[in-house]
Order: sequence, then structure tokens, then C-alpha cells
Amino acid sequence: MPARFSATSSALDRPAEAGARALIEAVWRAGGEPCGIHPHAPDGTADADGVRDRLARFDGLLLPGGGDVAPYRYGAARTHRAVYDVDDEQDGFDLELARQALAHRIPLLAVCRGLQVVNTALGGTLHQDMNAPGHTHRHVRHPVFLTPWSAVARITGTDKAEASCYHHQRVDRLGEGLRVTGHAADGTVEAVELADAAGDGRFVAVQWHPEDTARTDPAQQRLFDSLVRMARRRAGRE
Repeated sequence: MPARFSATSSALDRPAEAGARALIEAVWRAGGEPCGIHPHAPDGTADADGVRDRLARFDGLLLPGGGDVAPYRYGAARTHRAVYDVDDEQDGFDLELARQALAHRIPLLAVCRGLQVVNTALGGTLHQDMNAPGHTHRHVRHPVFLTPWSAVARITGTDKAEASCYHHQRVDRLGEGLRVTGHAADGTVEAVELADAAGDGRFVAVQWHPEDTARTDPAQQRLFDSLVRMARRRAGRE
């Protein structure tokens, strides 16, 4: 899991690299060993070979939430005033992680920003600010409708999940090779998978934050259980 840059933390009075505790605990409950990867792309462009070699040390990847992806990364000529916490180094590293994980069939769970990163890495675009009456997805819980027989429906065990959301951006144009497998009542894309993966579950991306409720909602915890199970299988331990 790539760490997130933070100006401060409760334990330090200086810049830090952090991971959301709820995400870490969800992976731990699944039987995985959560590890933070130092993001490194000082000029905003991560070296593909270097990222590939670093990623090879791990059996699976979780792309977590975080700040907005820089709009220029998906070809936008202007930046909406609501865009926040853009970090070019973080973007460059996360985008290359996504490309390498998909190219080398490394099990991947992408959460919120993580879904947006994958969509961008595959040539898709984002709607920069969706906050309008009837389209608010910040600090809310709402149902998500999942495509029957999709990997995300099979993994969670339901075709209607209760999602905890905090985001103001969403998929606009879908990235190449992706298909939508979940949506909210307002049409927001809430889950995507690879169109040619036949629901094998090695890559699932969700726009919501399953870690928020995974401790008490088995459907959400199963997303992390599946990631760890696929990682073990890839490593030959299952």
C-alpha cells in the first residue's frame, strides 16, 4: 500500500508518511501483513522499471484513498477550484503502481482515489467536482447497486451494498479495458473491473470506503479477505 504524504501526524511535529488505520486493520483481519511503500517520483514521473522491481517484493497491492489526482494527468485544460491536496510525486508513483500491477496481474484492490488513479492510468477521465444538489457523496452512506455475477458482487455476497462515501470526484470517461460493475442511485460509478477478466477477482476497484464499516459489515470485510486470498494464491501459499 503506498503511503500518503502528510504535513503532520499526531505522533510527530514534522512531515510524515501515513496509512489509514482502518485500512491497515482490515488487511490485518484478513490475515495479511500490511506494509506501506514509500512513494518516490520526485519529478512527478515514476520510473517504470523501478516501480516494477519494488512491487515484485509484494504479493498484492491496495491503492488507498487520498487527495485529488492532478487534472492535467487526464488531459484537463483547467483545474476546478474544488480540487485539493494534489501532490505530483504521489500521483506519479500511484499511477505507475496501477499500471505495473495490472500489467503483471498482481492482485489489486483500489479504494476511492485508488479507483480514480486506475481509471486515469488506463486513459480515462474524471469529473472534477460533482457536488451539486442530489449528488453529494461526502460523509454519507448510501446503497450501491452491484452487477449480478460481477467479481465485486460475488466477493461481497450481495448485489446491493451499503457504502460509506467521502469523495467529490467521480469517473467521467471510463478507462480502456474497464467495465462498470457498480453504481449509485444518481448514476455515479461506484465499482469497476477489467472487462476481460471474467470476474476472477484479481482486480476490483470501489469508489466508496469499505474500511469504514468493514469491522461490523462482513460484505465490506470480504473485499480485503479476497485481496489477501488472491495474494496468497499468487505466492503459492494457498
